[in-house]
Amino acid sequence: MGEVELMEGIEIIGVKGLPIIQVGDDLAKLICEAAEKQGTPIQDDDIIVVTHVIVSRAEGNIVDLKTVTPSKFAKTIGQHTGKPPELVELVLTEAKSIVRMGNRNLITETRYGLICANSGIDKSNVPGENIVALLPRDPDLSARKIRMRIKELTGRNVAVIISDTHGRPLREGEINIAIGVAGITPIRDRRGEKDLFGYVLRVKRTAIADELASAAELVMGQADEGIPAVIIRGYVYPRSEEASARELVRPREKDLFV
Repeated sequence: MGEVELMEGIEIIGVKGLPIIQVGDDLAKLICEAAEKQGTPIQDDDIIVVTHVIVSRAEGNIVDLKTVTPSKFAKTIGQHTGKPPELVELVLTEAKSIVRMGNRNLITETRYGLICANSGIDKSNVPGENIVALLPRDPDLSARKIRMRIKELTGRNVAVIISDTHGRPLREGEINIAIGVAGITPIRDRRGEKDLFGYVLRVKRTAIADELASAAELVMGQADEGIPAVIIRGYVYPRSEEASARELVRPREKDLFV
């Protein structure tokens, strides 16, 4: 069933049996039905982590690279980075600015404010040789819609995290992070609390939405067929009706790496 227990009281449950998501699919309904079928129906306070790729596919935010006409600028960058100019054109269209470029990498700031490779455009787990998935246009809104639909279908009050795979400065390997949230405060502020020795914490702010997204990837990455949705159960999280994953983006004036 794709289940990993991280610690006592916390479970990560892969939602298996989802079909290949098509444009217009009711993603929340499919997740609820699959969870019910495998014997792990959604419960109150569950955290549903969903990969951005299936969200974008359901929302129709996919593009055939054959339909993209690259500009001269895109062709130049393509030569510099070794990337197809059609892909570069799409990356530039989705970007607010170029942050770094070189060594076959193109790091951009998206229109939504995320800093990531290739404006978050993804080829993995997207059917069709030339088809790519863009990031959801508004990941927080997408998360809220899924959450509201789950509430409508099941009566359960859950949190939703939309995840994506990102690299990190000065660290090898990739992890999953939260790019959209609903029903959960993405950062747990622990400033003012005391540690084991009575010292008052002054800078402790834990990016719990990113931690949960990475925890979900432990199950998502286990199966060859892919598990694009995960239920995290038993984690007590701070709730919010107005939270945004934008809270996780460090302001440019505080960032040492951009």
